[in-house]
Amino acid sequence: MPVPAEKEENMTVTEDFSRVENTYQMEAEVCIIFSDFGKMQNVCNLLTEKLGTSVTISPPHFYHTPEAIDTLRRQVCVTAVGNTRRKAQEVCRLFGQALGKPLLIKEEETKEWGGHIDSHLSHSADSQTLQERIQNATAYASCRVFAVFEIKGKENRRSKML
Repeated sequence: MPVPAEKEENMTVTEDFSRVENTYQMEAEVCIIFSDFGKMQNVCNLLTEKLGTSVTISPPHFYHTPEAIDTLRRQVCVTAVGNTRRKAQEVCRLFGQALGKPLLIKEEETKEWGGHIDSHLSHSADSQTLQERIQNATAYASCRVFAVFEIKGKENRRSKML
């Protein structure tokens, strides 16, 4: 019978002891949650290198935490506002004007797609390559913003600096 042996925030170890004839056999299952794909690959490679055929590495299960999706939404919105500001600055330069402070910034539309969780695809997850699983689990987001900026004449700006 499996017994939880160790519990940390991102790791669970389950050990199973059994008797086979005159010897005891121990099997251990280690489940680790990684937030860094490269680190996961390094650990898997190290375990395989050190333990050889006595270790079995299961395919990873990819998912996004609600916090990660919320961070993605915020980053996309901030990037959209930054892009809008840069475009407005370029237009102002074309007309010899200077961009002032924002008067209004409104998030008009946010779209999200991708980021399928493995459990939803469990019937085909075993037949997918690692690249396909990563592609299916990748989350995308876009944001459309509306912004109104103050526009200053270049001559006014120079006179304020003097």
